[in-house]
Amino acid sequence: MEHSSEEDSDISESEMLKYEDKSYKKLKSGNHSVKISDEAFTCPYCPKKRKQEYLYKDLLQHASGVGNSTSNKRSAKEKANHLALAKYLEKDLRDAGSPSKPVNEGDPLTGCSHDEKFVWPWTGIVVNIPTRRAEDGRSVGESGSKLRDELIRRGFNPTRVHPLWNFRGHSGCAVVEFHKDWPGLHNAMSFEKAYEADHYGKKDWYASNQEKSGLYAWVARSDDYNLKNIIGDHLRKIGDLKTISEMMEEEARKQNLLVSNLTNMIEVKDKHLEEMKERFTETSNSVEKLMEEKDRLLQSYNEEIKKIQLSARDHFQRIFTDHEKLKLQLESQKKELELRGEELEKRETQNENDRKILAEEIEKNAMRNNSLQLASLVQQKADENVRKLAEDQKKQKEDLHNRIIQLEKQLDAKQALALEIERLKGSLNVMKHMGDDGDIEVLQKMETVLKDLREKEGELDDLEALNQTLIIRERKSNDELQDARKELINALKELSGRAHIGLKRMGELDNKPFLEVMNRKYNEEEAEERASELCSLWEEYLKDPDWHPFKVITAEGKHKVCISLISKFDLSMF
Repeated sequence: MEHSSEEDSDISESEMLKYEDKSYKKLKSGNHSVKISDEAFTCPYCPKKRKQEYLYKDLLQHASGVGNSTSNKRSAKEKANHLALAKYLEKDLRDAGSPSKPVNEGDPLTGCSHDEKFVWPWTGIVVNIPTRRAEDGRSVGESGSKLRDELIRRGFNPTRVHPLWNFRGHSGCAVVEFHKDWPGLHNAMSFEKAYEADHYGKKDWYASNQEKSGLYAWVARSDDYNLKNIIGDHLRKIGDLKTISEMMEEEARKQNLLVSNLTNMIEVKDKHLEEMKERFTETSNSVEKLMEEKDRLLQSYNEEIKKIQLSARDHFQRIFTDHEKLKLQLESQKKELELRGEELEKRETQNENDRKILAEEIEKNAMRNNSLQLASLVQQKADENVRKLAEDQKKQKEDLHNRIIQLEKQLDAKQALALEIERLKGSLNVMKHMGDDGDIEVLQKMETVLKDLREKEGELDDLEALNQTLIIRERKSNDELQDARKELINALKELSGRAHIGLKRMGELDNKPFLEVMNRKYNEEEAEERASELCSLWEEYLKDPDWHPFKVITAEGKHKVCISLISKFDLSMF
């Protein structure tokens, strides 16, 4: 708070009483704010002190201590101000925190007549606001926001404080506006009772015509509303007169209307919900029917598809069968035609060459006999080799079968031995549990079983080693058998290749083998030329009845087949 210029200079001890009374009047008139809220107070003479909020007892103790202090650090003014503060607290604020205060204790509406007319929206009136004369001659005073903040700190929660002005300036009056609801009325009545408790209410204001100091305040009612002054004019401008009963009836009417509207809304919602349920049921039934129809259609579709597939498969099978039959018929007809063509060719050739063949056959019989004898010898050797290989293979198969039987027996013995080992291990575990009692016979049996178990395990290891050895031998024998099989197959191939030894093809030679061989060594044009030359040369050889590509000679008492010198020369061309 600001201090006047008169307080800037210190005072003497004799002037302290006068200064104390002067400070007390200022506190009482409201020039200094002491009460912040219902429970919080502040010292207006110690603005620079860190602690700005006190409880009532703490502030009273602080004011008494400073005022009665004998220290020279405190000036006479400070002591007088704090003594005035202590006096103000003891006389005017002694009921701080009592039920008459407006902070959450008691109901301010208790004792209030419901038929009494109030200004609505709830409005309070503040009078005797300090003013001063400005340079232009008009009166000025504190702003409404400052008074509103002070009322908010005291817990009355006004929405606005509107100072009343006229042509002379600030009228020293203000209108306090509260919320329009029931909490607003509660705050307004608390506001009125707080000032009444401090003897600054409406009755105190109109009690006498003596000069008054401090702010007086109350809640605006019908008599204030009908005043013929600035206060009445402003109240008639901003509000109306209503009783608490009327407000309650209006509130009840609004509440009943709201309940009725909500009831109607609920009924409409319930009706809508029932309609939605019916629609949902209908939709669900429709969906179920559609799903059933879909399943039925899908089932019929699948059955139809299966029928079509079966029909198509049967149709394709019939077509394939007919095709195979036709193919076989065509092949048989083709073979028949080929046989007829060959027969015709043979007959034609026979008609042309009968005489030549008869003459040549006589000359070739001797050489054919030699060739047949050589082929017979070769065939006999091959048959003997085949017989030996077959016997070896049969013997090896028997050995292999015997080894398989032996391996099966060893496997059975191995499994039996493994079972015996497991049985001995189980017996050994039982004896170990029994041996905990210290029975000597059980310990001896356990040692015997343990010894047998070790012997069985040794036998099992031997069987494992023998089994591995037999498996290795079996694999080796199998490899040998496969090699022998391959040799037998090769021998049979050679034997089948030698079946035509000594035979010559009648008629014209086929040019394709000669051409294939020459293509490997020469380019395409040269290969055709050389193949034609070689084929012509061989045709000339074939016309000679004394010529044969092989000849049989006797060397060291054995018959050997060798290639003739002419054939070797011809082979060098390949």
